[in-house]
Amino acid sequence: MIRLAYILAASHSGSTLLAMLLNAHSDVCTVGELKVTNLGDVDRYRCSCGQPIRQCRFWADVGANMARRGFSFDITDARTAFRSVDTAYTRGLLRPLHRGLLLEGLRGAALRLSPAWRTGLPEIQRRNVAIVETLCELTGARIVVDSSKVGLRLKYLLRNSQLDVRVIRLIRDGRAVALTYTDPANYADATDPTLRGGGTGGDRADERLSIAEAAREWRRSNEEAEHILASLDHSRWIEIRYEQLCTDPEATLARLFAFLGVDPTQITRDFRSADHHVLGNGMRLDSTWEIRLDERWRAALTQQDLRAFDSRARKVNRRYGYG
Repeated sequence: MIRLAYILAASHSGSTLLAMLLNAHSDVCTVGELKVTNLGDVDRYRCSCGQPIRQCRFWADVGANMARRGFSFDITDARTAFRSVDTAYTRGLLRPLHRGLLLEGLRGAALRLSPAWRTGLPEIQRRNVAIVETLCELTGARIVVDSSKVGLRLKYLLRNSQLDVRVIRLIRDGRAVALTYTDPANYADATDPTLRGGGTGGDRADERLSIAEAAREWRRSNEEAEHILASLDHSRWIEIRYEQLCTDPEATLARLFAFLGVDPTQITRDFRSADHHVLGNGMRLDSTWEIRLDERWRAALTQQDLRAFDSRARKVNRRYGYG
C-alpha cells in the first residue's frame, strides 16, 4: 500500500504552506491539491515553478508516466476529483458536505442508483492510485501529500484499498479564515497582484462572501472534519494548528514527520529551495521563504463583523480554544 497524507481543513487555513514545508523533506512530495479543480484559465495558469502549467516539464513527465500506466492524463483535465462523475444527478448528491453516518448512508444508497457513478467511482479510484504512484516514481519520495482539504474526497480515499491514508487535520482561528473568504485576492493569494488567481491576476470578486456566509462556511468545514474523524482510528490522524505551524515550525514539523514515519530531523525553513510543482493557493507563487503568522483579522474585522461571526461560529471557534 502507498502512503498518502491528506490535509483536512477549511479553505485558507494554511494548507498550501504546510504542504510546501512537508515537500522540503526528501521522503515526501506534494503537488498540492490532487483533486485538481478550479484552475481557471488553463492557458495562463502557472505551476509553482513559474512556468505556465501547459509548458511545465514536470507535468509533461507526469502525463507520460500516467500513459505508461494506461491512463490518458492532462493536468488541466485530471479527472481525479470524485465529482468528475459529472451528471446532474451525481452533482446534486455530491454537493453537500459530509453530514454524519446516517445521511452519508442515504447519500451512498442514492449514488449507487446511478450507472455513471457505479462505473465512474472505480475508475477515479484507480486514477488516484496511479497519480500517487507516478509522483513517488518521479520524485523518489515514499509519501505523497494531498492538500485538497475536502472532507468528502477524504471519505472516498479512505475506502481505497490500495492507499494507506493518514490524515493531518489543520485548524486555524475561524475569524482569520472568515476574513479570507470576504476578500480572497487580498487575504489568501499571492502578494504580487499579477500572480493572483493562479497567475492570471484579477480581484476574485465573484468568490467573495459576507462575513456571515464566511463564518458558516468555516464552521461547516470543521463539522465535516469532525464527522469523518469520529470513525477513524486515532493512530491514523493528527491535529495541528496553523498558529503553531507559523510560530514554531520546527517542533510542529518534527511531530508531523514522526507521525508520517520519516526522519523528523530533516527540517528546513528555507522550503522554497525545494523543487515545487504545487497547485492551489496563490501563496505558492510568492518568492519569500519567511514563515509569518497572518493575524490581519484583528485589525480588519469590525465589531459588527465579529458579532456576525460569533452568531454563527463562536461555539465551534471557542471549542478549539480561540477567544
